[in-house]
Amino acid sequence: MIGSGRGIGWRISARSCHQCFTARADALFELADAVLCADGPVKTLVGLSLAPEHRRGHGALYDAVNHGRIEITRQRWSLAVLPLPRWPDGRIRLRVDVSNWLRPDAATSPERMFCHCYGRGKGNAQMIPGWPYSVVAALEPGRTSWTAPLDAVRLGPADDETEVTAAQVREFVGRLAAAGRWRPGDEDILVVFDAGYDVTRLAWLLADLPVELCGRLRSDRVLCFPAPPRPDGQRGRPSRHGAELRLAEPATWPEPAATTSTDTTRYGTAVAAAWDRLHPRLDRRSAWAHHDGELPVIEGTLIQLTVDHLPGDRDPKPVWLCPRPPALIPLRWTAYGRRSCAGLTWNTPSACSSRHSAGPSRRSAIPPPTGWTWLVIACHAQLRLARPPAADLRRPWEKPAPPGRLTPARVRRGKPPPSAHPQRRQDQHEDLTTALGTQPTISTGP
Repeated sequence: MIGSGRGIGWRISARSCHQCFTARADALFELADAVLCADGPVKTLVGLSLAPEHRRGHGALYDAVNHGRIEITRQRWSLAVLPLPRWPDGRIRLRVDVSNWLRPDAATSPERMFCHCYGRGKGNAQMIPGWPYSVVAALEPGRTSWTAPLDAVRLGPADDETEVTAAQVREFVGRLAAAGRWRPGDEDILVVFDAGYDVTRLAWLLADLPVELCGRLRSDRVLCFPAPPRPDGQRGRPSRHGAELRLAEPATWPEPAATTSTDTTRYGTAVAAAWDRLHPRLDRRSAWAHHDGELPVIEGTLIQLTVDHLPGDRDPKPVWLCPRPPALIPLRWTAYGRRSCAGLTWNTPSACSSRHSAGPSRRSAIPPPTGWTWLVIACHAQLRLARPPAADLRRPWEKPAPPGRLTPARVRRGKPPPSAHPQRRQDQHEDLTTALGTQPTISTGP
């Protein structure tokens, strides 16, 4: 049962979602309802037409995917005004990573790229053709599978991943500030990246934003300490780099500046050792080839995280993290440990086959993967707002969950049933304006 007012946020999100659909709006809205209310993972697109919430036939479903339009810029602003999870220190923690829509059999699909995919077992990674998307998600504290996907940008063959990610983070942080979710005086936003991102370059491009970056480093990297003071009377060019710290050679590691030990239920004792003010030695190649002037020295904190054991009795290896700007207290690894849950949450409402079998035509009004991606993001927003009014409809073999601790799958199972079919967009303008305020005038997004 839903108490008075407990489903208001969910209803407002549904109306806002409907207004972002500018063509085939009703069919797209029913498709979103079918994704949310389907029992279990979505394995085929046409199977959604059998869900009770989908009142149209399978032809209308394909018509919505092929010819529907989603106003992405409006949806981005609608997501920016929603509440974001805050950690005990008051910070907002974001995760940026790439998720792939795999299309190995779609030989005529444009701008496919080889996407790195992990296989079962060690060393079984594969490169499969598909469309990579850079996804920004907000992380929640504690042991939970809840995250909040808030933005997605498709990466093209000619794109520089670092440049695209920096522009995406900059625009997203700007929307949070404009929507009042971050105000001057608040703690900086912590953004977590996995291995493969050039965190040094990102820190340089985002130096004027209120963000702190934390990325994983390869175990073969070499970092430098600050240059020692120059002796009096020494001639020549001053040194810009000090002693080297090689991650693969423990003999080059000095005593850490700080060490913390935390007892965890999943990994045993987690020990984090930190060395402050280290920087990589940059050269004029790749992203820095056309840099004007002298190459910068971008310092950060190096964190080595070691645990007693991993799930499945696997042999744990040290994890190297590098927050930028420097952080004296190595507490950033807790946010990094939560970044893997974003991928799990991304698959919660839709584990749909990424090949879109028998789906979109070649002359689609919106690129099918982009439209489907933003439809899934809209479903996640509704699922998060349905947490308070959702009932715990657990299976007989499942344990009761404490209040406020339902998993995404349980919320999806027990979320309030969809109301009567939404009114037309022109009839909802007054309700949405009252709930969210006037939308700012902005240029059309990608």
